[in-house]
Amino acid sequence: MARHIAANFVNLLIVLLIAAGGLFYWAKAEFSNPGPLENSIFVEVPRGGSMSRLSRELESEGAIKHGLIMRVAANYNGQAEKLKFGNYEIPAGASMADILNIVTKSTASVYQYRATYQIGIKSARLVLDERKDDGYERLAVFGAGEELPENYAALVKAKTPINYRVTAAEGVTSWQIVEMLNKSDFLGGTVENVPPEGMLAPDTYDVRRGTLVSEVLDQMFNAQKRILAEEWENRAADLPFDTPEAALTLASIIEKETGVAEERQEVSAVFVNRLNKGMKLQMDSTVEYGLTNGTGFLNRGLRRSELAKKTPYNTYIIDGLPPGPIGNPGRPAIRATLNPNTSNNLFFVADGTGGHAFAETLVEHNANVAKWRKIEAENRRKQQQNSGG
Repeated sequence: MARHIAANFVNLLIVLLIAAGGLFYWAKAEFSNPGPLENSIFVEVPRGGSMSRLSRELESEGAIKHGLIMRVAANYNGQAEKLKFGNYEIPAGASMADILNIVTKSTASVYQYRATYQIGIKSARLVLDERKDDGYERLAVFGAGEELPENYAALVKAKTPINYRVTAAEGVTSWQIVEMLNKSDFLGGTVENVPPEGMLAPDTYDVRRGTLVSEVLDQMFNAQKRILAEEWENRAADLPFDTPEAALTLASIIEKETGVAEERQEVSAVFVNRLNKGMKLQMDSTVEYGLTNGTGFLNRGLRRSELAKKTPYNTYIIDGLPPGPIGNPGRPAIRATLNPNTSNNLFFVADGTGGHAFAETLVEHNANVAKWRKIEAENRRKQQQNSGG
């Protein structure tokens, strides 16, 4: 009797092992074989998303037949913990193995759509482009906080992969960057504390939809920290300041005073010469920052009373540099600050072409100022004529 029971147990065990083996090979085939998806779809993995949630969504979309197999395989392979948030295109016929590779590997993709969030001096806008054979075609442009255009909203609703980029103009203040990032439709979270002025590198940053605003700011901060350290190592000798922080302050003023790349080193030379001679810098841009603290705009010229108002940033009153940057300078401005031209110039004024006229003496400078006043008067006369005045 005992021998009979033992024989039956062995037979049952063999059957179970065969069944288990068959189940294993079936599951393995289901995992590796082409999936049932007939047309490609887009799926979104949110920040903090799970493999369980993703597998259920894929099953409901008809991309896979058995979400359990995908979850078990992901856990076994260690891929469940490598899930990356973002938007993904799942091609027709993709196997579960293919899908796991897509959503867990950070590989470069060629996106059909590109959305660039441009942070300017006074506003921000998102520019949506579509990739074509001969370049990009502009699809939409809209300001921060505005209602989303229908074509862009449709792409977002369909979870279409979009190459998001954040770009900040040289000279923007840290407050401006934080304000505009908080208004973006594609970044996650908001930030209240403004990073130190001058320490956010103006540049273009690739981000994913759902990236936290704080993460973008960290990226910009670390980039500026690296840039400042690199440029400081290659500075010229005998500069009238001895800390990277002072260089950053002067670079921010240079960034505000000229938008002409070829002039930066000459403007730097003027400031270095004035500092060496103990002359006040006398820059309007610092006066405005002292009035707004970088958290707004005057949208007009400075009044005489404002030029005479005492603030830590009014370089018509204080000696030397202000206590800190007045915006975020780019690498070229930092490099020009640390490597000024060899020059005797002490003055500069706009010349009517977008650039500046430089002078060594006050007499030469006054003559340049007189020329600029005539250009300003002529421009006002033409504006009045064009406006019917």
